[in-house]
Amino acid sequence: MRRRTLLTGLTGIAGGLVAAGAGPASAVDRRRVLHVRPGGSVQAAVDAVNGSGWTIVVHPGTYREVVNVPLELGELTLRGATRDPRDVVIVHDNANGTQKPDGSGTYGTAGSATFTSAAPGLTVRDLTLANDWLRADHPEITGTQAVAAYVTGDRSRFAHVRLLAHQDTLFVDTSALEAFDRQYFSHCYIEGDVDFVFGRATAVFADCHFHTLRRDVNFTPKGMVFAPSTTRANPHGILAVRSRITSGAEDAAYKLARPWVPSYETTAWPSLVVRDTRIGPGIDPLAPYTNMRDAYSWQSMRFHEYRNTGPGSVITVPENRPQLTAAEAGLHTPATYLGDWRP
Repeated sequence: MRRRTLLTGLTGIAGGLVAAGAGPASAVDRRRVLHVRPGGSVQAAVDAVNGSGWTIVVHPGTYREVVNVPLELGELTLRGATRDPRDVVIVHDNANGTQKPDGSGTYGTAGSATFTSAAPGLTVRDLTLANDWLRADHPEITGTQAVAAYVTGDRSRFAHVRLLAHQDTLFVDTSALEAFDRQYFSHCYIEGDVDFVFGRATAVFADCHFHTLRRDVNFTPKGMVFAPSTTRANPHGILAVRSRITSGAEDAAYKLARPWVPSYETTAWPSLVVRDTRIGPGIDPLAPYTNMRDAYSWQSMRFHEYRNTGPGSVITVPENRPQLTAAEAGLHTPATYLGDWRP
């Protein structure tokens, strides 16, 4: 979309965009807002942003497009115009094995994402990010990962966001192997089937709802909720606290997690703590963890639980459900994971 068309389709507070330096700093800050309405483009709004500290308000509607927030757009806020995340849906349908239009190959897992951000200080709230690619519609494709959101960059915050896909819904990654980028998800709804929350970020999920989908296959497990790939040097991986896990599948059809040790980082030491969370019957209580590859057994990873409730949390085989002590649990809180950042 050409810039002239873009500016016609978007309106900012007080009549339009305000360029940096056009007035007092306080006036510029108040007016760094772009609105996207049905028929417009969220990516076009992102492309129109110049510098950090902008807000993009997306009005109710479905926006079928890929959105990419680059590194230089720090402190960007992307939010739905209403308080209901169902009102604003950003959706696309690429998968790992989808061929790129230019013939240069397939998208790969990260490249399949509907929403991608590398910007530090990102805030996303009150909207839905989805990837509606379906395996059944593409039997010729074997790379079936189809990501709704791929997030890197420190201090990324998601609040009241719905994240919808099947395999690899939410990729919580870092900007570099040696980076401990932090991400915070509060009051979010995340659904999928295989490894649908995965990656090496320090990622905190507080008061979130994870939902495993019904899957028409004749084997179990039918999928896993978490697949952390935490760098060995990082003391903090994925933390889920005060959350709940429900299922559209039959009882015990899903595992809580399996460790992901990528081929490009075989020294990874995946870390997952699920605490103070209600785990429904969809999770196998006897053996809630499994291996992705036998060379990296889940028992050798940093997998722990603490004070969980619900039928999927019942401890019948203690060695299959490593528990934190009360003292250890004090080291696995949102505050300890996020450090000096208070989202």
